Amino acid sequence: MLRDRPAEFGVSTKSSPTDVVTVMDRAAERVILDGLARERPHDAVMSEESPAAAGDTGVRWLVDPLDGTVNYLYGIPFYAVSIAAEVDGTVVVGVVLDVARRTEYAAVLGRGATRDGEPISCSDQTDPAFSLVATGFNYTRALRTRQAMSIASILPQVRDIRRIGAAALDLCAVACGEVDAFFEAGMHVWDWAAGALIAREAGARVDGLRGAPPGEHTTLAANPRLFAQLHDVLVSAGS
Repeated sequence: MLRDRPAEFGVSTKSSPTDVVTVMDRAAERVILDGLARERPHDAVMSEESPAAAGDTGVRWLVDPLDGTVNYLYGIPFYAVSIAAEVDGTVVVGVVLDVARRTEYAAVLGRGATRDGEPISCSDQTDPAFSLVATGFNYTRALRTRQAMSIASILPQVRDIRRIGAAALDLCAVACGEVDAFFEAGMHVWDWAAGALIAREAGARVDGLRGAPPGEHTTLAANPRLFAQLHDVLVSAGS
């Protein structure tokens, strides 16, 4: 459905004038939520574009129906569908579909991560100076300003920075070694839940800074040795 781009996107805004949602975000979400309602009617669901739904099974689904909406709006082929399932607060399954490339990343807790069914693993780079690092920027002006200031300090200390525009795909890129690391602030749980499990099952560490869990503050993903070094780079940069 998402590959069949509409003539009109019905754009509206959310957290800021540049944070957009389209009719396709909502249409994709409806397909997913209707499917979950049929197959798992008693589970809880948290999805980006709809109010949270309570459940009584201990299972909660975390849904981003279109990660990379701005890319999608402009016709840039980097956007994804991201779905994760928690059991009693622990993410146990994650799937990210790279829609344009028709590539599926998946992980089950304790069973490794795959790309189109084949096992994947993160890079073994340990030197920040030779690390290709992905990041993203928030849509609120104050946080974007702080992020821009941090990048000026971080960029000279790494190989280069990549800004893909879809956090779920950034985390999957870490998982398969297409980039060495990823960090971003201001993400919601549906942005990172599936991708974080995939990256972890591929050997990466995914955590916040200074011992915090992943969340709306800065989240970092990299192999454990590189994580430790980039952590200090980000803290020194004021991330």
